[in-house]
Amino acid sequence: MITFVAVYLGVLNVLTFAIFGFDKAAAADKVNRGRSRVPERALLTLAAVGGSPGALLARPVFRHKTRKQPFSAWLTLIVFVQVAALIAGAAVWWTRHAAP
Repeated sequence: MITFVAVYLGVLNVLTFAIFGFDKAAAADKVNRGRSRVPERALLTLAAVGGSPGALLARPVFRHKTRKQPFSAWLTLIVFVQVAALIAGAAVWWTRHAAP
């Protein structure tokens, strides 16, 4: 199970990073303005299902979506909720598995 989760998160974060890069390239393409873009909702969904580290890394690397509001606020909220869930999950696990 742990291996599956690690592979899932690894692939998802590489994919999220790459999609941010693709969207930045599409946004910067001055020759072909008709090139399709990735909707912000799709980028946020990728972050919400576990791709937030890839999204957070891609933003400064590609200098993409760094000043967009409310995109930045939603991404921050997603990361906050994920970190809170990890902390709560770790606390529950620790209380059930800690030596008496």
